[in-house]
Amino acid sequence: MSTGVTISSISDYAILGCGSVGYAVAEELVEQGKDVVIIDRDESRVESLRDQDLDARTADIREPEAADLVAERDVVLILASDVEANKAAVEHIRARNDESQFLVARASDPVSGDELSELGADIVINPSSVIAESALRALESGELEYNAGKLGRLVEETDSRMAILTQDSPDPDSIASAAALQAIADHLEVEADIVYLGDVGHQENRAFVNLLGIDLVQWDEIDDPGVYDTVALVDHATSSEMNLEVDIIIDHHEAEETYDPEFVDIRPNMSSTSTIMTKYIQEFDMNVSEEVATALLYGIRAETLDFKRDTTPADLTAAAYLYPFANHDTLEQVESPSMSPETLDVLAEAITNRDVQGSHLVSNAGFVRDREALTQAAGHLLDLEGVTTTAVFGIADETIFLAGRSKDIRINIGKVLDDAYGEMGETAGHSTQASAEIPLGIFTGIEISEGTRDTLLQLTEEAVKRTLFDAMGVDGSEGSNGN
Repeated sequence: MSTGVTISSISDYAILGCGSVGYAVAEELVEQGKDVVIIDRDESRVESLRDQDLDARTADIREPEAADLVAERDVVLILASDVEANKAAVEHIRARNDESQFLVARASDPVSGDELSELGADIVINPSSVIAESALRALESGELEYNAGKLGRLVEETDSRMAILTQDSPDPDSIASAAALQAIADHLEVEADIVYLGDVGHQENRAFVNLLGIDLVQWDEIDDPGVYDTVALVDHATSSEMNLEVDIIIDHHEAEETYDPEFVDIRPNMSSTSTIMTKYIQEFDMNVSEEVATALLYGIRAETLDFKRDTTPADLTAAAYLYPFANHDTLEQVESPSMSPETLDVLAEAITNRDVQGSHLVSNAGFVRDREALTQAAGHLLDLEGVTTTAVFGIADETIFLAGRSKDIRINIGKVLDDAYGEMGETAGHSTQASAEIPLGIFTGIEISEGTRDTLLQLTEEAVKRTLFDAMGVDGSEGSNGN
């Protein structure tokens, strides 16, 4: 019976101690055409193995003679249930051939594993740990199969139309995850719309949506919300003014609001919701389109900073699955969009006005028209030498908008902004990226006019920077522009 594991080009193997574990390994190796010799001290077992056309010989693996019998083998697997016998075998082999053979040895616990490694085993395995890991993988696979069945039944119960709600002003992970759920709904012959609030303002996000042809519906353009009898929140960080009963939540962050949906799949141990949705695409055994595969791959890459931040094995396996289906020319276009004049102006202003305290940078971009430009400026400033945390703020529509980014593992920028402004405005985000909106009047009480613009900027800058540096845990009294 094949395990699905492909062994390397090495052809000469020896197995010392052939109980149930050794026999299973021997059977697999022989099935793959390898030359295997088996050494065991139980004569009746050796005879039984020979009856099955296996090359088996009788010897005590605790004795030096056993090492002589396997001296010409490239790989030796020492798999007896008697750990003391395994230690003796490793010791004799290493004493005889001076590290020339690759040794795999069976342990019974971490202590015996360390002892086998010290004696010269290249790899130590513990069957109990292997079984536990296999059981956990089986459990994960079973839970995914169960959840996919439940999700599928709930989607199929849709009578008219399904609404898939992204986060407000959605990012690539949210858009891609929604597109994947829409594809699943289409696979189940259910019509679904991707619905959002706010703006798709960031250049990369606009390029992402346009190049992939993802159809998004602005909430304000919906005449009759009652048409949606199934509602799903996908990578949806906050609630909004959409007064709809939620049926489905899929996210890699805990929901900030209290819901009572029929289906919930929240996995904080995964770096992106796109990773979760890729698993569902696979579980439904559906053909993933180039557009959806490209979107999901970009969603994973965006959330993990191209696999440099908080990347899990699940993210990597999902990306590996999506890679051959994705359009990599489109990905390159999405990742290198042209910068608008507004963004360039905001970035220039933010660079000029930067205040650096240690590795923390805060900057005032002044009055802005495109608040998404603040997010891009915060991202670009994070590339400055020695800077690990940035916050860029500006004024628009009598509101202070602030975008924060961090690559410092000691700082949760979402919590920093919430601590600083949570009681006076609205904040959202997580450990590496966050935003805040604060009514301007809280800081100044001054009405905006041409004559008060400079005063507003000065008062706002002082108040916002002082509050933010305090929340970051730095003095902020002696600023610099990073020179």
